Amino acid sequence: MQQTFDILIRNATIIDGTGAERFAGDIGIVGDRITRMGDLRDPRGEREIDANGRVAAPGFIDAHTHDDRILLSAGDMTAKVSQGVTTVVGGNCGISLAPMPRPVNRPVTPPLDLLDDSGDWYRYRTFGDYLDALRQQPAATNCAMLVGHTTLRAITMDDLSRTATAAEIAAMQEHVVEAMEAGAIGVSTGLAYPPAKAATTEEVIEVCRPMAKYRGLYCTHMRDEGDHSMDSLDESFRITREVGVQLLISHHKLAGEKNHGRSVETLKHIEAHMAHQHVCLDCYPYAASSTILTADHAKSSPKTIVTWSKAMPQHAGKELSDIMTEMDCDLDTAVERLLPAGAVYFRMNEEDVKRILKFDPTMIGSDGLPHDEQPHPRLWGTFPRVLGHYSRDLGLFPLETAVHKMTGLTAMEFGLKDRGVLREGAFADVTLFDPETVIDRATFEKPIALSAGIDTVLVNGNIVWREGKSTGARPGRVLRREAD
Repeated sequence: MQQTFDILIRNATIIDGTGAERFAGDIGIVGDRITRMGDLRDPRGEREIDANGRVAAPGFIDAHTHDDRILLSAGDMTAKVSQGVTTVVGGNCGISLAPMPRPVNRPVTPPLDLLDDSGDWYRYRTFGDYLDALRQQPAATNCAMLVGHTTLRAITMDDLSRTATAAEIAAMQEHVVEAMEAGAIGVSTGLAYPPAKAATTEEVIEVCRPMAKYRGLYCTHMRDEGDHSMDSLDESFRITREVGVQLLISHHKLAGEKNHGRSVETLKHIEAHMAHQHVCLDCYPYAASSTILTADHAKSSPKTIVTWSKAMPQHAGKELSDIMTEMDCDLDTAVERLLPAGAVYFRMNEEDVKRILKFDPTMIGSDGLPHDEQPHPRLWGTFPRVLGHYSRDLGLFPLETAVHKMTGLTAMEFGLKDRGVLREGAFADVTLFDPETVIDRATFEKPIALSAGIDTVLVNGNIVWREGKSTGARPGRVLRREAD
């Protein structure tokens, strides 16, 4: 009897996510799994897709996002599925939408306002409540979620400018336990941000200590990514060594002109620690960062673009220097008038970006901010940019390596079982793209733009992107970490 598949992808060039060389073949999908691969001439599919001239790759995994809210408020996830992304990792930089056991009755403390400046979405009393909401209202993509240390400080402490007391640490530990048991994959920190700056290394160690039992992941926006990068790396190594968990260094970069070129030093240091600790890292493929607007960051950036301003929304998308001219004021005054606000900072060096991207263990994360009015183009262009600009056009690494960095490597580091690879038995998260035309189109001037060359995207065996638009399907799932 002839075998029938729900979906049969024919004539594909398969790059399976492991880093192995590409090969020609077909992919048969039944339900949410890949059931056969190879030469499938005889079987038929209820739906067949001719992938001639296309690469079939595992769906891309965005290792670093701030998608906590948009998964619920705009679950078609167009900015992500249009790039071939099928799984997002949220709750990064110490900022998670949950838990929030008390009403937000005061202005939302930056950077928590990057997820929601009104506080309306900070409505989930426990992390489990938030994950239940994601399950009850699925998005187009899968998600794996971290609980944020800054969020825990905000709900536990009455004064964020000091270190936590023993009682406050104990309260935060209880939240970590609840989150891990509910399905969080780990804890994130944003020690560079004002609400967490006062946290000592010892506070972070103790808050994170309970997740060792659950083999959680510690993801950190380090205390400093500029002059004191090496000290911040050492602090991160110490935290995870004492807690006994895996370390993920978020969006590794070197900010500030005098630090340009220091990636040689930091990568060597990271590699040395990888020999005796479980350490991984991610980065985004741009020489500009984006976060909340601060005068200190703007003063060290040759160019700053305001991405949003609650006080003066008419200035979103403008350069800060032009705003200063328009207001006839200095930088400090302009920033004060714009706050709360966000910005893009051009403080990095392209050679460092390329060196970090090329580093074999580096995963790809967009770090996009989906609620910015004029976002950094990484929100819409990260993954096609790696495939098209850095792999194909610059030849920084083979296409197989590029795909591995955003699929198999990421799934392995995050403990996402049966994701990030194309093989029989794996989940049918699949992206079809044209290797000759795939490229990002989002720019700093026009940051919201669909990328080229992404043909079809499947999540758990359901087509979510086809013919340049969303299909409306929302088959995403909340993923748990299954660490070895």
